[in-house]
Amino acid sequence: MSGPTPLVVVGAGGFGREVIDVVDAINAAADASVWQLVGIVDDAPSEVNVERLAKRGVAHLGTIDAHLAASSASNYVVGIGSPRVRRMIAARFDDAQWSAATLVHPTATMGSDVRVGAGTVICAGARLTTNISLGRHVHLNLNSTIGHDSEIGDFVTVNPLASISGDCAIESDVLIGVSGVVINGLRVGQGSTVGGCACVVRDVPPGVVVKGVPAR
Repeated sequence: MSGPTPLVVVGAGGFGREVIDVVDAINAAADASVWQLVGIVDDAPSEVNVERLAKRGVAHLGTIDAHLAASSASNYVVGIGSPRVRRMIAARFDDAQWSAATLVHPTATMGSDVRVGAGTVICAGARLTTNISLGRHVHLNLNSTIGHDSEIGDFVTVNPLASISGDCAIESDVLIGVSGVVINGLRVGQGSTVGGCACVVRDVPPGVVVKGVPAR
């Protein structure tokens, strides 16, 4: 019987450490550990974050380049909230022939025909209904909601308590802020940001920041 699968998390910041919580929850819910957390890689972790990792017994493995040079290809997940940064880091690991891991917290719920791309992290309490497509390296934070028939592009970040209604199209590299809302049937263009607590009531063009109620 094979043992747990080795996994490296990229990012020692807050979300990177929340990803460790997802890994721990997956292992705790299974009959045997699914993932073996090798450690965290980060090019410039703060002293505080290194101390926080050490407190929970997780090693800082050094910089990305150093770890890729010293290690055989394995499995990785990027625990960094910025879509742009996450895309750049994933490309480095993909070029080195590493495999992107997909992590789904056991308290997240999904209906029928939900497709989840490689590298995606779905945190505790996330709710996905039916006929939903998630791209690669999507982050669905705590208690976020994705409605029916929605398509979420690659490298999208949906922050805690945000809600995307049914029949929405969220293009690649979009960030939805904490408690942001996208109402039914709308599109948010590539690379745009929806501010915290904003309510999107019309399509958002690519590459803009909208905020407020209604979002402008």
